[in-house]
Amino acid sequence: MNMYLFVYDLMQFCGHSWIFTNMIIRFMTFGKGLVMRVCQLLSILEILHILTGIDKSRLLPRFLQITERIIVLFVVINSQEEVQGKYVVCVLFFLWNLLDVVRYTYSMLARMGIYYLPLTWLNFSLCIPLYPLSVLAKAFAICVSLPYFEYFGTYSIKLPFPFAFSIYFPYVLKMYLLVLFTGMCFIIQNLFSERKAHLGTGNIKTKRS
Repeated sequence: MNMYLFVYDLMQFCGHSWIFTNMIIRFMTFGKGLVMRVCQLLSILEILHILTGIDKSRLLPRFLQITERIIVLFVVINSQEEVQGKYVVCVLFFLWNLLDVVRYTYSMLARMGIYYLPLTWLNFSLCIPLYPLSVLAKAFAICVSLPYFEYFGTYSIKLPFPFAFSIYFPYVLKMYLLVLFTGMCFIIQNLFSERKAHLGTGNIKTKRS
């Protein structure tokens, strides 16, 4: 199973590194294509890894982080072409890929029993300031998308009589903002707990030959 997880981490690392590099080279205007979607869809496997016990991470924080990305990427950004060219989307993708390049690098080496102090520190410290920034970017992307959802009526449903039932999707997104920030508080608390567990005195593992 360690070999499988290593290959999974390697694939994610390569994908996010490719996106991250191209975003820098092309002035942060790249990353909205196939590779980004594939990497985010593959991340759903991480939930299965936890459920089957081959990954010892906590389920709820990881589930929240993955679903946040899936919803924002596929429901908000991909469904509204006008939103895809906004700078906030580039910033959001930059933050995602920066975090993931570090995380999957750390995970790959950890599968082989290799732990570098600077990388360990970076993995469990960088996410603490960058994750809230990514949540703010997600929230801003949702706010930017609202006029387009209102104008085009995307995902809004109005059933005819006698049901007299309708779903106005901009309201759903506004309610989701509350869920997003509530989940952020829980995840940040978990990030601090993980950092303390891995970077506390005597808890940092050194490289094993």
